[in-house]
Amino acid sequence: MTEICTTQEIEEHLNKLNTQTHKIWVIKGERLHKVFTFPDFPSAFGFMTSVAIYAEKHNHHPEWANVYNRVEINLITHEVGGISMRDFKLASFIEALISNPT
Repeated sequence: MTEICTTQEIEEHLNKLNTQTHKIWVIKGERLHKVFTFPDFPSAFGFMTSVAIYAEKHNHHPEWANVYNRVEINLITHEVGGISMRDFKLASFIEALISNPT
């Protein structure tokens, strides 16, 4: 079963996650939060498609919004009512995807 992360675990995992990127993830509204900006809408939509395939496979779906070239992502594990390791794993996948687009 997935368990909610403690405040200390969130801080530790957030620091580790943020070593992977120059623009950091933050906690906003009790969720992992980050905004991504792309050159254009097709690039943003392609990114979202790749994340959606991963999310469906792992049965863990982001809260997100897209306007043209901007994608805002919020991660929370609803079944436990907070941030869990599932959120950090999805965020790490997203960072790897951004670093190494296919």
